Amino acid sequence: MNSAIRSSYLTLSRDRSVPIPETPKLQPFPRFFDSTNRNNRFRDVSSGSSLLRTRLRHDSAEFRTALSHRVRLSSKNAQFDSFPDENEAQAPSFAEFITSERVKVVAMLALALALCNADRVVMSVAIVPLSLSNGWSRSFAGIVQSSFLWGYLISPIAGGTLVDYYGGKVVMAWGVALWSLATFLTPWAAETSLWALLAMRALLGIAEGVALPCMNNMVARWFPQTERARAVGIAMAGFQLGSSVGLMLSPILMSQGGIFGPFVIFGLSGFLWVLVWLSATSSTPDRNPQISKYELEYILNERKKSFLVENKPKTTKVIPPFRRLLSKLPTWSLIIANAMHSWGFFIFLSWMPIYFNSVYHVDLRQAAWFSAVPWTVMAIMGYIGGLWSDIMIRNGMSVTLTRKIMQSIGFLGPGIALVGLTTAKSPAVASAWLTLAVGLKSFSHSGFLVNLQEIAPQYSGVLHGISNTGGTLAAILGTVGAGFFVELVGSFQGFLLFTSLLYVLAALFYNVFSTGERVNFDEPTHE
Repeated sequence: MNSAIRSSYLTLSRDRSVPIPETPKLQPFPRFFDSTNRNNRFRDVSSGSSLLRTRLRHDSAEFRTALSHRVRLSSKNAQFDSFPDENEAQAPSFAEFITSERVKVVAMLALALALCNADRVVMSVAIVPLSLSNGWSRSFAGIVQSSFLWGYLISPIAGGTLVDYYGGKVVMAWGVALWSLATFLTPWAAETSLWALLAMRALLGIAEGVALPCMNNMVARWFPQTERARAVGIAMAGFQLGSSVGLMLSPILMSQGGIFGPFVIFGLSGFLWVLVWLSATSSTPDRNPQISKYELEYILNERKKSFLVENKPKTTKVIPPFRRLLSKLPTWSLIIANAMHSWGFFIFLSWMPIYFNSVYHVDLRQAAWFSAVPWTVMAIMGYIGGLWSDIMIRNGMSVTLTRKIMQSIGFLGPGIALVGLTTAKSPAVASAWLTLAVGLKSFSHSGFLVNLQEIAPQYSGVLHGISNTGGTLAAILGTVGAGFFVELVGSFQGFLLFTSLLYVLAALFYNVFSTGERVNFDEPTHE
C-alpha cells in the first residue's frame, strides 16, 4: 500500500496547475466521494488531489487509506466519472443486451442445444416405422428409445468434471462433434444390426451428456447473476425448439429421403456448428477480442457483487469432493428436481407421438405436429420465466424465494395440466393441455437449473453432472416403465396421473430444502 501511495503522490505532485495551499483548509471528506453532479467531478478530483497531498505531508492515516482506495478504484475504471457505486450500476437496455457479445455466445449455445434435442427426437418419430418393419412390441420400442439414456447415464459426472477443469468451450465442441457423428452413422448402424443401432444411440447419449453442464459453465462465465435466468431461458429455448424442429421436420424429411434422411441432415448440421463455435467464440469475456470495454467492465463488476467464477481452467483438485457435495440437502433438492424434470421431459418427448397416434388415431405426421407445438410454447415461456426471475431479483427479492417461486410454477403447473390431459376427448383439447403442461414446465429452468450455479459456482459442472445422472435414471425408469405400464394396464392415462403426483411431491421437496445462497462444500464432513 505504501508503494501505491508514493507512486500516486508523485503523480499528483507533477500537476503544477494545482497549487499546494500553505494551510490545510479541508473540506468535508464525503464531498470527494458522494458528489452526484457529473459535470463537477473533474473539479472534485482536482480538489481531492490537493487535499490528499496536504494530508500526506502531515502523514494522515485517514487520507492514506482514502488515497489507496482511490488508486484501486482508478485501476478498475477507465474514467473518473465511473465510480463503482452500487446505486449507480445500471442494467443495459434491451437493445444493448440483445446485441452484446454475451448474447452471441448464448445464441450459439441455444443452437447447439437445438441440435442436441433434434438428434434425440428423430428416433421418437422413426420408432413407429421401425417398429412396424421389425415387429417390435411397445415395451421393446421403449427399450430401443431408452438406449440413448444408457449412454447419457455414464457421461454427465465425468463430463461435468471435465467442464470444470477445461472450460465449457472445448468440451462442448468435442461433445457436439461426437453426437453429430453418432447421428450421422445411425442409418448405417440400423442397417447393420440391432446391437449396432443400440450402441450408436448409446454413443449419442454419452456425447450429449456434456451439453447442459457446458451451457451452465459458459453462462456462469459470461453473465452476471441478474441476467443468468434470462440467459438460461434463451439457451433452453433452443433446446425446446430443437424438439419442435425435430418432430416437425422428421416426417417431411422421411417422406423425401427415407426413414434415415433426418439423421443425415442433422448430423451434418452439427459438424458445421463446431466450425463456427471454435472460430467465433471464446471461453471467457476477457479473452474475446470483439467485446467492448463497456460490456467487459459491466460483466466483471456485476459478477464481483455476487461471487467470483474462475476465468481460467482449474489446474488443481481434478477429483471433486463428491462426499461433501452429497452431504448437503440443497444438493439433494437439485437432484430430486432434475430427476422429476427429466422424468416428465422424456415421457413427453418419447411417448407423445405414440400417445396421439394410439389414443386419438391421428397419423404419424399429425401426431408429430401435435407433439411439436408444446415445445415451441415452452421455448417462449422459458424466456418469459427467466426475464421475470431476473426482474424479481433486481427489484430486491431474495434469490432463494425467486428460485422457489419459479420451481413451484414449473412443477405444480404441469402436475395440474396432466390431470386435464387425461380427460381430453379430442386431439385438439389434448394438445392444449399438453401445451400448458410443457409451457409451465419451462419455469423450472429459472428454478433448479440456475440454482446449480448459485450454490456451488466452483463445482457447477460436476454438480450438474450428478443431478443429471439422477435425472437420467429417472428418465430411463419413466421411458421404459411407461411402455410396460401401458402393456399391463392398457392405458396411458393412469401413468400420466402417477406422473402428476410425482410433480407435486418433487415441488414440495425442493421448496423445503433448496437455497439460493452459496453453500460451503469445502468444509470437511465430520463423522
